[in-house]
Amino acid sequence: MKLKHLLLVGIFAAGSLMNAQEVKKNAIEVTGVAEMEVEPDEIIFSIGIKADNKNQLADNEKLLFETLKSNGVKNEDIKFKSMYQNLYSKTSKFTKSFQFKINAKTNVTKVFEDLNQKWVSNLNIAEIKNTKIADFRKTVKINALKAAKEKADYLLESIGKKAGNPLEIIEMEDYMSDSVLPVAFRSKLANIQMEAADTSVDYSFDNIENIKLKYSIKTKYEIL
Repeated sequence: MKLKHLLLVGIFAAGSLMNAQEVKKNAIEVTGVAEMEVEPDEIIFSIGIKADNKNQLADNEKLLFETLKSNGVKNEDIKFKSMYQNLYSKTSKFTKSFQFKINAKTNVTKVFEDLNQKWVSNLNIAEIKNTKIADFRKTVKINALKAAKEKADYLLESIGKKAGNPLEIIEMEDYMSDSVLPVAFRSKLANIQMEAADTSVDYSFDNIENIKLKYSIKTKYEIL
């Protein structure tokens, strides 16, 4: 019993010593921030087609694929989303929706012109992004961490100290926005009805805002 008691006392004493050492350790806490703007290189559209019967719907689907193919869109870049049959509608009883993506080499304005057909019910922007966005995120986060270290260095240098080992690194909530709309689309929100589309509007990639990335990293460094 005495041996167990001594062991417990030793453990508590060691724990108290470690806590005391951590409390006495001087540290500086700083936050680093980094930003970057990335040009979009891909747009994903949602498109709906309509028809009065199944045969007509199949024909319109074929026209859709042919139209997209003529604009450089590959079959693997077109995805079926849903199909709907309205038994109570006198016209356009059948509808079908797809998603397709285009890249920066695509003539977006021509795509809109070619899809301005009666069998197209709507064309929506689902997403605007950069295909290498994950790499850019890493770069911005690394730059934020470097900015935090640089801040700690010059602050401590001003009082004759320097930063030691990092004691804590915390990734703050990011302010990334990769859902941007072309300026020309703002007044129409993200929904463009083809019959009402303004053919004078420039829908090119040059008219799309850059994707803005911003990250904050909070760090704590030992003061030497």
